[in-house]
Amino acid sequence: MKKSKRIDSFFKRKFCDGERDEEIITSTSETISENPRIEENNIRLSKVPRVFEDDFEKCLERDPGKRPQIWQYPPNKLDAIRKAYLKFGPYQINLKEYPLSGNEVHPRRFQYAWFNIFSSWLEYSPSKDAAYCLPCYLFSKRPTGRPGSDVFIGTGFRNWKKVKNGKFCAFLKHIGMDPCSPHNNAMKACLDLLNQDGHIRNTFQVQSSEQILKNRIRLKTSIDTVRWLTLQACAFRGHDETSGSRNQGNFLQLIKLLATYNDEVAKVVLENAPYNSKYTSHQIQKEILHILSSRVRKHICEEIGDSKFCIVVDEARDESKREQMSLVLRFVDKVGLIQERFFFVAHVKDTTTLTLKEKVCDILSRHNLDVSNMRGQGYDGASNMRGEWNGLQALFMKDCPYAYYVHCFAHRLQLALVSASREIVPIHKFFEKLTFVVNVVCSSTKRHDELQAAQLEEIAHLLEIDEIVTGKGINQIGTLKRAGDTRWGSHFSSICSLINMYEATCIVLKKITNERASYSTRGDADSAYNYLKAFDFIFILHLMKKIMGITDILCQALQQQSQDIVNAMCLVGTTKYLIQVLREDGWDALFTEVKNFCEKHDIEIPDLNDVHSTTKFGRSRLQQGQVTIEHYFRVEIFFTAIDQQLQELNNRFSEQAIDLLTLSCALTPKDNYKSFNIEKICTLVEKYYPMDFNMQEKINLKFQLQHFLIDARQDLNLKNLSTIQELCSCLIATEKTQNFYLIDRLLRLIMTLPVSTATTERSFSAMKIIKSRLRNKMEDDFLSDTMTIYIEREIVASITSESIIDDFKLIKERRALL
Repeated sequence: MKKSKRIDSFFKRKFCDGERDEEIITSTSETISENPRIEENNIRLSKVPRVFEDDFEKCLERDPGKRPQIWQYPPNKLDAIRKAYLKFGPYQINLKEYPLSGNEVHPRRFQYAWFNIFSSWLEYSPSKDAAYCLPCYLFSKRPTGRPGSDVFIGTGFRNWKKVKNGKFCAFLKHIGMDPCSPHNNAMKACLDLLNQDGHIRNTFQVQSSEQILKNRIRLKTSIDTVRWLTLQACAFRGHDETSGSRNQGNFLQLIKLLATYNDEVAKVVLENAPYNSKYTSHQIQKEILHILSSRVRKHICEEIGDSKFCIVVDEARDESKREQMSLVLRFVDKVGLIQERFFFVAHVKDTTTLTLKEKVCDILSRHNLDVSNMRGQGYDGASNMRGEWNGLQALFMKDCPYAYYVHCFAHRLQLALVSASREIVPIHKFFEKLTFVVNVVCSSTKRHDELQAAQLEEIAHLLEIDEIVTGKGINQIGTLKRAGDTRWGSHFSSICSLINMYEATCIVLKKITNERASYSTRGDADSAYNYLKAFDFIFILHLMKKIMGITDILCQALQQQSQDIVNAMCLVGTTKYLIQVLREDGWDALFTEVKNFCEKHDIEIPDLNDVHSTTKFGRSRLQQGQVTIEHYFRVEIFFTAIDQQLQELNNRFSEQAIDLLTLSCALTPKDNYKSFNIEKICTLVEKYYPMDFNMQEKINLKFQLQHFLIDARQDLNLKNLSTIQELCSCLIATEKTQNFYLIDRLLRLIMTLPVSTATTERSFSAMKIIKSRLRNKMEDDFLSDTMTIYIEREIVASITSESIIDDFKLIKERRALL
């Protein structure tokens, strides 16, 4: 009866080997008879070998179709059984003829040649005429019931038709493309099992250090790849990064290239790397990029330290039409040099002043930069930036009243000159005609080629008659340049290019007029040719060349990063002086130049004493018929254009900025400290920087200035200086900042004031290179990190890969030891 059990069923008995095997067989047969499900599952515990003997390897079944499943063995003996089977290797019997199976019309059989292809795992069972996988059998688990999960483990594979089926081969599908497929995991487990004893007992420390070294080499390769691609503004990812792709993208292809030049790298990267520490995923690339950019920003913050700084802000749209705000920090470093460092680019939802202020404050606070240390603001003059009541500069002035706003000198000058020129009707029409001529000549590649061919013939002719000389870099073939609306330098380049290529341009226009082109094309060419042959066009062309030649030098100087505010004001003063000299003494030289040009190119020169017949629009009190040609060109155009330029230059600066800059000029060491005024310097400190000097320091400053002025005029190192930056650097180099520390502090405050937003403009140029049409889906953080590394490449060069690896370890816990 079921209820009558022996005491053996409650207490563990000690059997000898024979009794134990008999008991297992008896109990198993009774259980199967009582439970038909077990009989259906073919659990044959009677066939389990006696693994308790020392020589149990002889009892193991080699035929895959006859051996019991691995989970049927005692758990404490599994490793020994697995090692025994691995020692035997896959059961690959070579039969003279394998049995046919499958379709009766076209039967197929197992092929012995398959063992050569899949020698490490493929087995064949002659009893079941089926194929098996040894690693999957050794590390398999109980079947889950999913169809096909135990094909190569229990039931066996017999569909020989699907073996030679290209990439759909059943054996290849079993292996899998994923390195973490069940088969690959089983293969790795087999290798780990065979190396287990040696790894743990004998060479644990050695292999651990070797693996760490391999991991660091692998990670360093990825770091160097990220660094190089970022500095070259190249994309990381490819369209298809799978192993079978012909082009896996710049990142993976560059790692392959590095591996071909270094055997140590080749042994640890890509296919030779563990799956969990390849360091090639997109997330790893972003982490490395972010660590590198964070290092750059950290370096900038260390350069600033507790000193004062200025913010330069501008915004522009990127390729994906997202509004991006660029933030540049201007400060004076430890050696007294002005630095403008690109710090961050951030996406802003709108360009309202409150949004911009919150974004700037958020960036500064995240990097431990105190807003109270701001001593300057630089913007391009947009209404949301420069507004005196609700602009961005006004909001910052409420939090930090000594963060003075200085309008960008470059924008201020260029906009002033462009708007001043456009106020005069003849000059406004001249620029429209100039643009029309350039568009007609350069609108097609055919005309552009004709223009260069005509210029080449002209240069050859001038060389024959010895009117020009040959030399390296001169007489180069060029093209006509278009003028931008807000770039004064582009107007100057456009005018110079037309003067240099005047004869070639006329030849091309005449050729277009005589061609069998459309009536509109011939009409445009004829109108452009008539413009070029008009005396008033030639006169204004040379007049604007002279005015722009004077102002263009100032525009280029203001875009230099190391330009200080006092030197910029000096350049503005010299520009105004040269324009005034042109007004007073430049008429005769200009008219002579225009006359010679007209005679050379057969342009009719009007009689200056004749009456000018064109009706004058504007403020002239002379009526039609009472204006001579000389009066018209000299007064209405020459004097008016110059006066308008001078007026705009004088009106483009606020009273506070003018006063601040005027007082700052008292620190200029030019001409043996001729303009060095102690009273103005003390007034500057008292009025604009009262919080940076306490009461006692303000008193001491006056005496320091007196001592410094005497010392500077006698010291050869300080005597022949011209700019404030040279003075600040010289004080540090000669170690005189210990005696004149208050003067050094004041010099740094003045130098911190911004001159232009050229650095932010350059950052947007870099943004167009990085976030191009093909990379228009870059994330904002990825864009900011890339731009930081791309722009501040000098700092990036000083960052070692070892320091990046150390930061990489600290981000989170890594599976691989570093």
